[in-house]
Amino acid sequence: MSVTDPIIDPVGPVLQTGDVARAVADAAAIDNAGKRVDVRDRGSYVRIEVEGGECVLRRATITEELGRPFKMSELELIMPSFVGRIDTSSVEPTFWPISACVKPLTYWVTGRLIGCLP
Repeated sequence: MSVTDPIIDPVGPVLQTGDVARAVADAAAIDNAGKRVDVRDRGSYVRIEVEGGECVLRRATITEELGRPFKMSELELIMPSFVGRIDTSSVEPTFWPISACVKPLTYWVTGRLIGCLP
């Protein structure tokens, strides 16, 4: 497998481009050490994909990479989408693959799977 091959069942956030997105991408690599983390810059947004079925983002790591205090609510403002299932009930958001869904959440117009409910 080459590093250009896509990650099978990736998980992670899709963020609007900017300083916070860069800090989150750097934090994702640190917080998910030992896993492959791909950051795809698409111009207006950044897609962060992590292998291994889990992507953890820690506020402390994002704060350190950003160089200023960071509130997790800032992440919601720049995250129009994500891949997998997200758990925001803890201090650190965690993403899992859709296959881990208990209650699928579908987009009501197209019926396309867009996420999960806990």
